[in-house]
Amino acid sequence: MKAPPAPAPAPPAAKGAPGGRGGRRLTRAAGLAAAVAVLAAVALLSLAVGARQLSLAEAWNGLFDSGAEHYTVVREMRLPRTLLGLLAGAALGLAGGVMQSLTRNPIADPGILGINAGASAAVVSAISFLGIGSFTGYVWFAFAGSGAVAVLLYAVGGGRGATPARLALAGAALNAALYSYVYAVQLLDTASLDRMRFWTVGSLASAQPSTIVRVLPFIAAGILLALALARPLNALSMGEDAARALGSRPGATRAASIVAVTLLCGAATAACGPIVFIGLMVPHMVRALTGPDLRWVLPYAAVLAPALMLGADVAGRVVARPSEIQVGVVTVIIGGPLFLALVRRRRMAAS
Repeated sequence: MKAPPAPAPAPPAAKGAPGGRGGRRLTRAAGLAAAVAVLAAVALLSLAVGARQLSLAEAWNGLFDSGAEHYTVVREMRLPRTLLGLLAGAALGLAGGVMQSLTRNPIADPGILGINAGASAAVVSAISFLGIGSFTGYVWFAFAGSGAVAVLLYAVGGGRGATPARLALAGAALNAALYSYVYAVQLLDTASLDRMRFWTVGSLASAQPSTIVRVLPFIAAGILLALALARPLNALSMGEDAARALGSRPGATRAASIVAVTLLCGAATAACGPIVFIGLMVPHMVRALTGPDLRWVLPYAAVLAPALMLGADVAGRVVARPSEIQVGVVTVIIGGPLFLALVRRRRMAAS
């Protein structure tokens, strides 16, 4: 008796099929478009919510109609705040994605690893010892502080032999030391305390059109550099030998990554103070949707991070109305439990 014929192998998925590469690309593109729509909705909500509640129609009219009753409130007060949230959120989300890929550490974040603390220490020193009180002065000190800590973190963490654990420990130590210095300066210099207290918490409330104009070139350059690093960082994630075989230069990739993180974190921190957990949370959420490919992770992070930033800012305005809770406090309240959950999940996976 003849054996039944073996079943024919299934044909490979076509490029446009739902399970094929084209289908995955289409799904990711649709998800990115949906993320842009969410960001637009949150930005409009940011224009409508405040000490005086506006309807979405009133906010829209106040944005474009110079004769509208709420034109001054929307254009001169809420629009700069919203634009700064968009820029700073995108900067922190991209910086987190680049750092997590560079260090191969899923809990890497500009705030947790001390990059923001370096910028904060430099700016607080400029305020207290040099009497600098404008963004133009802040930004250069913020760049210097964040860049110095990024280089120091990489050196202390082991340079080319750095491991995620060593980088996390080095970052935690630098973070604690630098913030201790910041708090000490604040306590010793009461005259500068009022200027520093809202800045060190992290806030969008003092946004001005001039701040947007000055911070935009630095964040734009950092965003372009970070997006250009997607392919080299993808190659580097497979190891240095594989990266070289693919035509990538690991040393140049690391140096460019540090420059991108310095531009993004330095500008965002100078403009609105140290805001943590945005760069930690968003890349994790994004990878659940896109997988590890940075060509998709970074664009998603650039869209969803400002949505989270503006959402936290709106929540801070609603919860304590007619006063408000600063966005840096809200992100800590949201991000703290998430960080503990991530650590617990990694421990369970390792056991």
